[in-house]
Amino acid sequence: MITIGEIEIHLISDGVVWVDRGGPFGLVPPVLWRDYLPPYDQQRVPMILTCLLVRAAGQTIVVDTGLGDKLTSKEVTIWGLERPTGTLLDGLARLGVPPDAVDIVIDTHLHGDHCSGNTTFAGNGQDGVRATFPNARYVVQRREYEDAMRPNERTRATYFPINYEPLVRAGQMTLLEGDTEIVPGVRVVVTPGHTPAHQSVLFQSGGEQALFVADLASYAIHFERLGWMTAYDVEPLVTLETKRRWQRWALETGGLLIFQHDTRIPAGRLVEDQNGRPRIEPVALELA
Repeated sequence: MITIGEIEIHLISDGVVWVDRGGPFGLVPPVLWRDYLPPYDQQRVPMILTCLLVRAAGQTIVVDTGLGDKLTSKEVTIWGLERPTGTLLDGLARLGVPPDAVDIVIDTHLHGDHCSGNTTFAGNGQDGVRATFPNARYVVQRREYEDAMRPNERTRATYFPINYEPLVRAGQMTLLEGDTEIVPGVRVVVTPGHTPAHQSVLFQSGGEQALFVADLASYAIHFERLGWMTAYDVEPLVTLETKRRWQRWALETGGLLIFQHDTRIPAGRLVEDQNGRPRIEPVALELA
């Protein structure tokens, strides 16, 4: 567990996926990254699906919902999905939080591995879907929703309306217009590049700060190295400049950085080495 002032943050895994190495590392040559994360069978690398349970200002908040339970067996195989500690819902149950006790769900963006758990099949699966968290208010950026509802050849393999359109239609999802305070001490900040309206989550309480980086930097090393971007980033040069801004923030504030997909370094702080180069100093954390 992490405490940021009066805010309580738990990291919960919805599983680990095994993806082609070209996804997370894009144009970065393997000789540069394989010491950081040796590939399995020389082709695939792991990405953990870390979600958050946040207790702040009397509210119970979930940040991102992973791949959920609507995947077919073929899709599970394609993702290489493994769940050694169970699902997001299993993790919440271990913390004593049933789905109907969640007040707010924050989607950093609407890619399938971040929001598929927003909804679940209703009844026997023939009656459409319902909100996984029936009493929650879901929030995402309006521009993200608009892009997700009009995908192109580059983005249609990861945007699936079944994960969010029913929530908007039912009035359960609020579409945000830029940086927004969700509750006191919890704020979403637009961090474009991975998608134009990707958002990270900023926590500030009691003089302490933390940033849930999400896919601004999938692994800690992506945050260290401005020039390293994933092949998934829609606007990689925008990602670079957004990371530059948040690198400055991290150095100036000493804020904790929480990395969503890194199996080795779930969190850390940015420092400068003896040559003045940014480096992530890991912080040991356990998943719920």
